Amino acid sequence: MKIRQVIITAWLCLTVLTAGAQQKPNIILILTDDMGSADVGCYGGKVVPTPHLDRMAAEGIRFTQYYSASPICSPSRAGILTGSHPARWNLTSYLQTRKGNAECEQADFLQAQAPSVARLLKSAGYRTGHFGKWHLGGGRDVKNAPSIREYGFDEYSSTWESPDPDPLLTSGNWIWSKTDSIKRWDRTGYFVDRTLAFLAANKGTPCFVNLWPDDVHTPWVPGEAEMNTMPKGAESRRQFEEVLASYDKQIGRLLEGLKKLGLDQNTLIVFTSDNGALPTFGFRSGEFRGTKLSLYEGGIRMPLIARFPGRIRPGKVDSVSVLSATDLLPTFCRVAGIAGKALPETDGMNRADVLLGKPSAQRRTLFWEYGRNQTSFHYPRGRDRSPSLAVRDGKWKLLANADGSTAELYDLENDPSENSNVAIQYADISARLKEKLLSWYRSLPPLKK
Repeated sequence: MKIRQVIITAWLCLTVLTAGAQQKPNIILILTDDMGSADVGCYGGKVVPTPHLDRMAAEGIRFTQYYSASPICSPSRAGILTGSHPARWNLTSYLQTRKGNAECEQADFLQAQAPSVARLLKSAGYRTGHFGKWHLGGGRDVKNAPSIREYGFDEYSSTWESPDPDPLLTSGNWIWSKTDSIKRWDRTGYFVDRTLAFLAANKGTPCFVNLWPDDVHTPWVPGEAEMNTMPKGAESRRQFEEVLASYDKQIGRLLEGLKKLGLDQNTLIVFTSDNGALPTFGFRSGEFRGTKLSLYEGGIRMPLIARFPGRIRPGKVDSVSVLSATDLLPTFCRVAGIAGKALPETDGMNRADVLLGKPSAQRRTLFWEYGRNQTSFHYPRGRDRSPSLAVRDGKWKLLANADGSTAELYDLENDPSENSNVAIQYADISARLKEKLLSWYRSLPPLKK
C-alpha cells in the first residue's frame, strides 16, 4: 500500500512539473541577414510584397525604435547572444581569417564563457536549437573555435562560417557551392524545416530556437539559372526582389507549421535583422541615412516584430519605446521565468513588458562602435560613411571618432533622417554626450588574443 502511495505521489509530482514546463512559452528568434529598415511592407516597403511578415505584425506588435548592437554581422549577433556590447568580447567586425581579425583589432571567436541566452534558458528547462548562420567563430583558417554546443545549444545546423557546419550546406570550402545538397535558394526553407522538426520532437517541453537564415544577404541566388551564371549578377535588384519574396513565403510556412503542431498560441516569435542593407538601391533604408557598416540610422535601426497570440494584442505599433539587441537576453529570460541572481550582469535591460505590449518612454542611453582604424573599416563610402562611435540619449544622437573629432549631433525626434547636424547650435548637449561617449569607449577592454 505504501509503495502504491509513493508511486501515485511521484506520478502527481511529475505531472505537475510537466504541466509547469509546458506553460512556459516557446521562444523563436528570427534573425534576418542584412535586411533593410524598409524592406518589409509594414515598415513602408513598397517594392516587394511581404504578406506573411505583414501578417505577423498585424497579429502582434511592431516596433519603430529598435537598434541592433552593431552595423555588421558578427558583433551584432554577439550582442544578441550575450546581452553585452560586442566590444566587451573583443568583436568589432565580421569574423574572418586570423590575419583579417588581427587587422580589425578583434578576437578570432566569441569566448565560450561569455553569457549566453541559450545556456540560461537551458538551465531553466528549455530545449535549445540553433538553425542558420552562426558567424561567431569558425570557418576560413580559424580551426579552434568552440562548438555551438558550448554556448548552450542542444541541437544545431549551421553554415560554413561556424565551427562545425552542416555538410548538406557545405560541400566546398566556402560559404556556398553549386554542389551543396541544399541549394542556396532552399536554405531558408531547410532552416524552417529544422526548426519545426525540433519543436515537434520536443513537444511538451519549452523550446528556444535561433532561426538565423542567411537570407537576404548577398549573393542573391533565387534559382538554378542564377546559380549557373554565378558570380555574375549576384547583386541585381531583380534577384534581391525574388529572394525577399521567397523569404517571406518561408516565414508563412513557419507560421502555418506552428499552427499545425498546435504550438502557435504558446510561442513567442521575435523577428528582426542583424544590421542594415547593402546595397540599398536607394530605397531599402527608407527615410534613414546609412547602410550596413554605418552608424547612421540606416545601419542600426532595424525592424522588430513580436507575435504571441493571447499575450500580445494584435495590430499594435510601438513608436515610443527604445529597444536594443542587448535587451533580448534579459527579456527572454524574464519571459521564461528567470530573474534575480540567476541572471548575469549585462548591458541590456529586461523589456518584457514592452515586448508584450506596454510601451515605455523610459530614457535610454545606447552606445555603438564601428571603425577602429582606417584600413579595415573604410566602407561605406561617401555620405553614408559615419564616425566610428555613436551614442543615443533620449531624442539626441551624437556621432564622433574615438579621438573626439568629427562630432555630429542629431535630433532624432525631428530629424530621423540625420540631415541637419546641430552640434554647433546645441554645443552644451554635444559636449556632454561626447564626454559620455568617449568615457564609454575608454571603458572597453583591450584586445586579448
